[in-house]
Amino acid sequence: MVDSDGNAVGLTTTLNGSFGCGLLVPELEILLNNEMDDFAAAPGKPNLYGLVQGEANAVGPGKRMLSSMTPTIAWRGSELLVLGSPGGSRIPTATGQVLLSLVVDGDALQAAVDRPRVHHQWLPDELAFEDGALTPATLKELTERGHMFRRVQRLGEVHAVRRRADGALEAAADPRGHGSAGITP
Repeated sequence: MVDSDGNAVGLTTTLNGSFGCGLLVPELEILLNNEMDDFAAAPGKPNLYGLVQGEANAVGPGKRMLSSMTPTIAWRGSELLVLGSPGGSRIPTATGQVLLSLVVDGDALQAAVDRPRVHHQWLPDELAFEDGALTPATLKELTERGHMFRRVQRLGEVHAVRRRADGALEAAADPRGHGSAGITP
């Protein structure tokens, strides 16, 4: 979020799974999260997002669990960019790919958010990809080199807002999800 005074906030909240741990606080009408899944409850076994973790992230007193939440604020001069995504272990790659599309490739904000994505998280040793993210030639070459692939419907759901150098504001919602974006006077 960017306000009329130029203040920016990047905020990520999570339930972890679609309905958190499945418990509702009726008086508040909120679902409780299941962030304990971000610990390695069973080191060496995959969590909800297929992320295999080790003993370093095992449940223990006074420990803080691994988190992939990556609310991001970037700026250069008077230009400002705020973005973030849900998606567990896919959050850093989705957010990073949109950021690179903007900063390196010079994509328009919505085009950067819309662009097909790839994701690799070490284990399982496979490259997840959306339709259009890899050319047939790239897929062929990587297959010949022994890489494993998994075609997926969506990797993250990045939403972003940008203030351009001239002060104009832009907002983009990811078509992969149900969010929306807009500018209000």
